[in-house]
Amino acid sequence: MEKLLALVGILALFLEARSASEGLQEKDAFHLNRLLGRGMNLGNALEAPKEGDWGITLQADYFKRIKDAGFQSVRIPIRWSSHAEKKAPYTIDAKFFERVDWAIEQALSLGLVAVINTHHYDELFQNPDEHQAPLLTIWKQIAERYRKQPDRLYFELLNEPHAKLTDERWNKMLPELLAAIRPSNPSRIVIIGPSPWNNLNHLKNLQLPEKDRTLIATFHYYEPFHFTHQEAPWVNGSKKWKGTTWQGTAKQKETMEKDFAKVAAWAKRHQRPIYLGEFGAFSAADMGSRARWTATVARTAEKHGFSWAYWEFASGFGAYDPKANVWREPLRKALLEK
Repeated sequence: MEKLLALVGILALFLEARSASEGLQEKDAFHLNRLLGRGMNLGNALEAPKEGDWGITLQADYFKRIKDAGFQSVRIPIRWSSHAEKKAPYTIDAKFFERVDWAIEQALSLGLVAVINTHHYDELFQNPDEHQAPLLTIWKQIAERYRKQPDRLYFELLNEPHAKLTDERWNKMLPELLAAIRPSNPSRIVIIGPSPWNNLNHLKNLQLPEKDRTLIATFHYYEPFHFTHQEAPWVNGSKKWKGTTWQGTAKQKETMEKDFAKVAAWAKRHQRPIYLGEFGAFSAADMGSRARWTATVARTAEKHGFSWAYWEFASGFGAYDPKANVWREPLRKALLEK
């Protein structure tokens, strides 16, 4: 009888420990990063000056098609700065907030993880001292509004800091931004990338608060740039790159592998999960090259345990044709089929 009671006690302790472990896993940043898995950016919609200005208006059907195709998450770029008052208290427009509410609900209701960020805050990049206060207040409003949302909603502080928002200035701003979020969202995932432009070579300069372990580090990948951005109208000189191909040669793959291995080494050293938040090749490139490059990026990211989100759904880089209402099959296969 004593042996039986002892065995029962040991079993109870084991079950208690396992339950605690599973509970911790649910809040573990590595576990939550895996839930991001393979994702899609819903670009050129809510980060346009006004939704629709850049040809994309979000539709409920878009979320369903993304889910049905086999993606696990969506990243929703948002230009909050165009929808907030220009003076304190920098109140975000109520109707715009409701539109974001709708987008989040579309994603979460389908079982997709949703990432919302601050995108195209151009004034901040040119004058971070003047625009830090508005950004802090914007994030306080976002955090308070969504504090009761499931933990499958993630926050991304800022897309591609650059210009005068240098490594040093960005690192100085990070603790204050997190302090605006953590009182209402103490365990929500927050995604942070380096300046400039979420460049992987600047991850080494990114200083994340050591005690905050519900953070995911992010980088963006568009290399070789002359291939991915050929004829991109917003890039000076890009017309002369037209015709650049990506054949997936041993040398090209080796270059990519070295880049991703560098990120993986940083992640291991700092014990941070990695989210490849953007990668894509503009539509001016030939589809064969785009598909080869896209597949290689996705598989290389997965090899290193990175979650990812393709840039983007239905615009200049689009994996989906919104006019024909069909996936561009070479890109869909490149993203989802091993």
